[in-house]
Parts: sequence; structure tokens; C-alpha cells
Amino acid sequence: MAESTPMEIQPATVTEPMPAKPIFKPLKAHEMSDGKVQFRKVSVPSNRYTPLKKAWLDIYTPVYDQMKIDIRMNLKARKVELKTRADTPDVSNLQKSADFVHAFMLGFDIPDAISLLRMDELYVESFEIKDVKTLKGEHQSRAIGRLSGKGGKTRFAIENSTKTRIVIADTRIHILGAFSNIKVARSSLCSLIMGSPAGKVYSKLRGVSERLAERC
Repeated sequence: MAESTPMEIQPATVTEPMPAKPIFKPLKAHEMSDGKVQFRKVSVPSNRYTPLKKAWLDIYTPVYDQMKIDIRMNLKARKVELKTRADTPDVSNLQKSADFVHAFMLGFDIPDAISLLRMDELYVESFEIKDVKTLKGEHQSRAIGRLSGKGGKTRFAIENSTKTRIVIADTRIHILGAFSNIKVARSSLCSLIMGSPAGKVYSKLRGVSERLAERC
């Protein structure tokens, strides 16, 4: 009869404690780009050159002091140049500053454009009347008149209902606001371009503004 071999009992392995979770400090803007300075350039249209000179201090102060972005006006190239600094806290500040300057160039007022620096969910959308409907001559002029309304009444009504800001520059239309609000404002403007009477657009806006108020 074969002899039974004793079972070998392995000693219980002692589990080593997990190493402490490393804590990484957030990288600064110049560290994220390997120390390289990042640039943005915004072209200055001829019709915004004089307003830019008058409002330069209002543009320069929030960009330089709050966003920690260097900004200068290149008179030869007619461009506003922006670049990151060693103390720029977030690399996204450069794009926010460029969007702010670009919004001013499109015709938005400083108090409206500066909201792009303070809120992340705001955008600027642009389109032309011909993107909606091909109009020429007096038909195009009447469409532009319908968009503004008497004394800007229609435009103000759309702005207040959708919490957006609208700039009508000849045949180009620029809308500043949140994504969903821009969609509603553009729909109303497109209806006016297509020939809908202002009263019909107002009635639709009342229902939309109530729904937007409920979401908030």
C-alpha cells in the first residue's frame, strides 16, 4: 500500500499596502504647450476700426487683467493679436478672449460680448439672408426691415424672449447666446425672412419664452 505524502501548506502571502494616490497639480497654459506661447489673431474690419480705438481700454482691461492674456493691436496688419503668458491660469482663456474680441468686431456691444469671457455655454452664430431665401433688390430690403421692425421693435422682442443678442449688419445676421436659445432666435428670424408677419412670430415667441422660463 502506497504511503500517503503529507500536503504542503503554503504560508499566506502578506498583501502589501497600495501606494498613496499621486496628486498632480493642474498644469498652467504655458506648461500644457511645452513652454510654447500660443497665439490668436483677430482681423479688424474697416468699419470697426474707429469703434475699436474708442473702446480699446474696455477690451484691453478684462483680457489682460482678468483672463491673464497679452493683447495688442497690430496697426500694420490691422489685426488684434493675443498670446498666453506664464501666469495664464487656463489655456481656454486664450480662445475665450479671441471670441470676445471677434464678437466686438461683428458689432456686439462690450457688455454683451464680455459675457463670452464669463460663461462657457455662450456662442456666436452667423448666417446670411441668402442662406434662407434668395432675395434681391426691394424684396431683400423689405426682409431686412421685417427683421428689425419699426424702431428695432421686432429685434428687441426676439432678443428679450430668447435671451439672446442679435446684430443685423446689412445681409449678415449674428446671434449671441446659448445653443438652444440661438436655435429659437434663428427660427424666428428665418420665419420673418420667408415672409411671415411679425404678429405670427410674436405669438410663437410667447409660447417659446414660457417654455424657456420653465427650464430655468
